[in-house]
Amino acid sequence: MPANDLALLTEAAMAAGGIARRFWRQRPEVWDKPGGAGPVTEADLAVNAMLHAELGAARPGYGWLSEETPDDPVRLGHAKSFIVDPIDGTRAFIEGDTSFAHSLAVAEDGEVTAAVVYLPMKDALYAATRGGAATLNGQPISASARTRTRGATLLTSKPSLAPDHWKDGTPPPFRREFRASLAWRLCLVAEGRFDAMLTLRPTWEWDIAAGDLIARQAGARVTDRTGRAIAYNSPDPRAAGVIAAPERLWRDLQGALVQG
Repeated sequence: MPANDLALLTEAAMAAGGIARRFWRQRPEVWDKPGGAGPVTEADLAVNAMLHAELGAARPGYGWLSEETPDDPVRLGHAKSFIVDPIDGTRAFIEGDTSFAHSLAVAEDGEVTAAVVYLPMKDALYAATRGGAATLNGQPISASARTRTRGATLLTSKPSLAPDHWKDGTPPPFRREFRASLAWRLCLVAEGRFDAMLTLRPTWEWDIAAGDLIARQAGARVTDRTGRAIAYNSPDPRAAGVIAAPERLWRDLQGALVQG
């Protein structure tokens, strides 16, 4: 059993990648979740079952929060909990795209302490611990040095551009791109390949917990859309959107948003 949580998450993420590869582009069975919550595949469920079993056996005193497991409030009684998205970017996975990720984190008293985001088809493993460096395949990474929204490259979906979100009725002049996995978007900010990421909808913790720590340890500021730090393993495990960017760019971007 790995002695520390980061080693444990890394080992588990690599095993998750092995399972996902077996299903990728093999026409896995797909179901629609109730309430318009999106699709789930047999690969999501297989990865979730493995992670739940292996991580739970390794750390029986930790709680569990996963997209593919019915939520159990017993997790709230644990000081530490796993927060897991077995496959982040399920639609991309179904389409045979390479941009899906496994997102694994440990949260202690509301703060993420260890995190791994692994993209198996890209062989890219992002990792961080609280107080340590953010890394990509073992090499340190850092967020960009951009200070203003004008001209920045920003990862966000088209609905974020709606006029009612912006004080001037129009978004600042940034260049927009999109990636299916929220976890990967946060890691791309950590890596400095994009200057910022933004999502304005309520956002599930399992999509962002691991990427949040990785981006912060790479030098980005990560908050909800109102500017508040995100507390993890909450009774309602959703954040009020996410903004991740270097500090001065974060101020410029967050300051342009309509609040309340």
